[in-house]
Amino acid sequence: MKKLADIKTQFPEWYQDVVFAAELADQAPVRGCMVIRPYGYALWEEIQKNLDTKFKETGHQNAAFPLLIPQSFLQKEKEHVEGFSPELAIVTHAGGKELEEPLVIRPTSETIIHSMFAQWLRSWRDLPIKVNQWCSVVRWELRPRPFLRTSEFWWQEGHTAHETAEEAAQEARDMHQMYQDFMEKDLAIPVIAAKKPEHEKFAGADATFTLEAMMQDGKAVQMGTAHLISQNFAKAFNMTFQDRDGGLSYPYLTSWGVTTRLIGAIIMVHGDAKGLILPPRIAQIQVVIVPIFKTDNKEAVLAAATVLAKQLKKSFRIHLDTREYETPGAKFYEWELKGVPLRIELGARDIDAGVAMIADRLTGLKEAIKLAEIEEMVTKKLSDIQDALFERAKKYRDERLYQTEESLAEFGPRLQAEGGFYRVGWNEDTNALDALKAFGGTIRCVLPEKLSTRCFFSGQPSSCDIIVAKAY
Repeated sequence: MKKLADIKTQFPEWYQDVVFAAELADQAPVRGCMVIRPYGYALWEEIQKNLDTKFKETGHQNAAFPLLIPQSFLQKEKEHVEGFSPELAIVTHAGGKELEEPLVIRPTSETIIHSMFAQWLRSWRDLPIKVNQWCSVVRWELRPRPFLRTSEFWWQEGHTAHETAEEAAQEARDMHQMYQDFMEKDLAIPVIAAKKPEHEKFAGADATFTLEAMMQDGKAVQMGTAHLISQNFAKAFNMTFQDRDGGLSYPYLTSWGVTTRLIGAIIMVHGDAKGLILPPRIAQIQVVIVPIFKTDNKEAVLAAATVLAKQLKKSFRIHLDTREYETPGAKFYEWELKGVPLRIELGARDIDAGVAMIADRLTGLKEAIKLAEIEEMVTKKLSDIQDALFERAKKYRDERLYQTEESLAEFGPRLQAEGGFYRVGWNEDTNALDALKAFGGTIRCVLPEKLSTRCFFSGQPSSCDIIVAKAY
């Protein structure tokens, strides 16, 4: 197999190498698109499964809406169409004819879903409406990178309608918190959960809430967002209902989503020089069993390994690697590259001694475990790896999160050269945005608590604290 680029000095190349070498994805014939390979899609399925359970527990139902949206739907909400215009892919011909009205391949589904909400909604008794869709969307990407930025990407998009502004605001906060819990507990990635500045809001939203994580090169990735949607969407689609007083009212709307970008973040937060390290909670293979045998003991070792795999499959996601054309060393290399949290090695001597060798992908340590205690030990080790991955990522992030009263001229060169998160004051002067670009930086979020006294750009008193970083 190809040697991976150096993670410390060639991080972008290392990332690309891992994506392809670990068989997560491949390039598609269409520029800017990717093929998610079975190993990568199995990871997305674990993410889906965990999130989908959480959505359904909070009363959301899955539905499916059309891929094609009449162009006029987007034009009904001015801010929305302006926000997405450069990224739209538009169908003008179908069935051998030019269409009377062009159709947009969905960049997001607010407009088509809201048109259906308008049909379904009659009375306050019909509220809330809470739906979620698992699908792909298209936003034409000029600088593609697998999982992080592609013209077509997979995601979930939740959409809700509520009777009151307070209920909608609570929904957006609840989903924002749910995402944070999932990212930190399941993905083992610490995030900063806060509000986007006004200029970074979702097109047509009253407020956007973001979750920002730091990668190993000091850059930020926006992990997900939740939006409190402007009532202009409801008005544009004549979405009214009879309220409790007998009058007509417009509902309050939200939308929220995460994408396959999460896979890119998992790679960049947890990976090392050997390749992937997958958090056990979302690893499609939590434990790989590698039988080690010779010709004269092959049947006995394979039989014992099969029994062990069957036993462990009751509690864990197991893969038994019985390939005879690969050496144990080649198998070890492959499963380390693919980030499997635990590897169990089982040979004839181990069986005779009533033990198995277990190797931890995170620490690289290997030890003998009694077969009689193996389920208990695997449970403990997977839990320890999950916790250690989060603590390691949090320590890395916290060591590079700088609270400073410095001016941009002072911290900007460090930001440009080393990355990191800079907590600074801002007086909401948008002239600061172009100045930040000169150092490769952007405002990632506005923090709820104000600690700074002066604006990093103007030097005047600040009105809020923000996180500044370079970002993917």
